[in-house]
Amino acid sequence: MRKRALISVSDKTGIIEFAKALNDLGVELISTGGTEVALRNAGIEVKNISEVTGFPECLDGRVKTLHPAVHGGILAIREDASHMSQLEALNIETIDFVVINLYPFKQTVLNPDASFEDAIENIDIGGPTMLRSAAKNHKDVVVVIDPNDYMRVIKALQHDNHVDYEMKFDLALKVFKHTAHYDAMIASYLVKKGNREPFTDTMTVTYEKVQDLRYGENPHQKAAFYKEVFETEGTLADAIQLHGKEMSYNNINDASGAIALIKELSDKPAVVAVKHSSPCGVGTGFDVLHAYTKAYDCDPVSIFGGIVATNRKIDLKTAEKMSETFLEIIIAPDYDSDALERLKQKKNLRVLKLDEISKPISKEQHDMKKVLGGVLIQEADNELIEGEFKAVTERIPTKKEVEELIFAWKVVKHAKSNGIVISRDGQTLGLGQGQVSRVWATENAIRQSNYPTKGAVLASDAFFPFADAIKAAAEAGISAIIQPGGSMRDAEVIDEANKYGIAMIFTGMRHFKH
Repeated sequence: MRKRALISVSDKTGIIEFAKALNDLGVELISTGGTEVALRNAGIEVKNISEVTGFPECLDGRVKTLHPAVHGGILAIREDASHMSQLEALNIETIDFVVINLYPFKQTVLNPDASFEDAIENIDIGGPTMLRSAAKNHKDVVVVIDPNDYMRVIKALQHDNHVDYEMKFDLALKVFKHTAHYDAMIASYLVKKGNREPFTDTMTVTYEKVQDLRYGENPHQKAAFYKEVFETEGTLADAIQLHGKEMSYNNINDASGAIALIKELSDKPAVVAVKHSSPCGVGTGFDVLHAYTKAYDCDPVSIFGGIVATNRKIDLKTAEKMSETFLEIIIAPDYDSDALERLKQKKNLRVLKLDEISKPISKEQHDMKKVLGGVLIQEADNELIEGEFKAVTERIPTKKEVEELIFAWKVVKHAKSNGIVISRDGQTLGLGQGQVSRVWATENAIRQSNYPTKGAVLASDAFFPFADAIKAAAEAGISAIIQPGGSMRDAEVIDEANKYGIAMIFTGMRHFKH
């Protein structure tokens, strides 16, 4: 019996050549809609689906392949005599190849001019149904969803008129992965469009591979980088690499942290330096060179081999200054041409351009963290305070101190908890991060500073459980403190601040980052 192939593709890349090769091998072709027209125009003999079903397409093409003559021909187990006798009794022929790719739902919804109705019409029904039928019966049916597999199938057929089971299995697995991805995209779009609760009883998320990585955090770990389908503007997934070696797992993780922090500082030129996913220097200034110098001077040792992000175009003077130090990555919204050429002289330096680097993070960009046996998912931490700042000490901070406290608060939000940041004049002086004791974090921040800390301000990502850290801050000359408040010992902490004449602000909102 002559083998038959059902072909219906939205992406017509390579389909003419593939169909012709099948036809030359004696395979009868069945098709629908635009694919049928394309094949006929190429001079390839093809049968319309209605000739198989004996039923016309209807409802503007919404119903054409949902028919027993199609699915019976796909799903029948060839070695099952009862299946084959039923096909014979129903006058249904087998379908041995199913070549389908789906309506372009993703491309449709990514078009800003697309309406909700456009999106709905681009939800494929018949395609996934046939694909899943063929993938289920992959022992007997060759199912092809990816044009990159066309030549692979043809070579196998030309070799011995046979596609082996391993290839059929691989092709079927690709189908189930693809249809799962397709449905997850639709669900994600509808949740957002309908403003529905995202944290439902079950959650299916989907990502698309950007690249395989050389290894993960350590050389013995395999790894890959995947990006979200929607809402990638202003994220690392949207960055363009202009120069340098391939990004590594740790590069990507650290660079994402640098981008998240630089978004907090969009009101003026700013530079963030990150090492091992923690900020090691942050500066704001009247231009990007001034800001970079401040960030560098905070910790000239730790910035070595670090990652730098800025929210302004990089000019030649800044590029020359940056080139004096070994940096892994530089991320900026743009570069002057001579600045880019200067940076390209550093062979291994990764230079990234991210146009929308200051675009705020929305709550819809969920933060996910894998734990053993499960995953934690939360809204992005895109807020700064709850309500208004509240001065709780006898001394009210000055206008200049408030401005500096806000800067330090934005930075400590991105420091590993327990986190303490000391700053002055839009420059971090010392950062204490990742400590199990808040007083240790405070002492580390003080000790790390390359500058005298007298008159500087201090930010704490969570409340002070005891007054010991306030005493340490006072001894270092800290003039003002910002913290969430909410400790059982707030009164003691406030009294300690009053004792030393330190102004203190409560934000009502903490920013743990673990």
